[in-house]
Amino acid sequence: MPQLNPAPWLLIFLFSWLVLLVFIPPKILKHYNTKAPSPKTSQKTENPFWPWPSL
Repeated sequence: MPQLNPAPWLLIFLFSWLVLLVFIPPKILKHYNTKAPSPKTSQKTENPFWPWPSL
């Protein structure tokens, strides 16, 4: 039964997991914004109240 022979697919399986676990996460995390917004940039601006005219 050739399905039980691990030689052809075991290395492919291990190398694919190696790529997924070692090389891919740094590429993804490079695009993740890890800096929290500073209080000056995250303050809400004071907008004046603008009542809409009633009909």
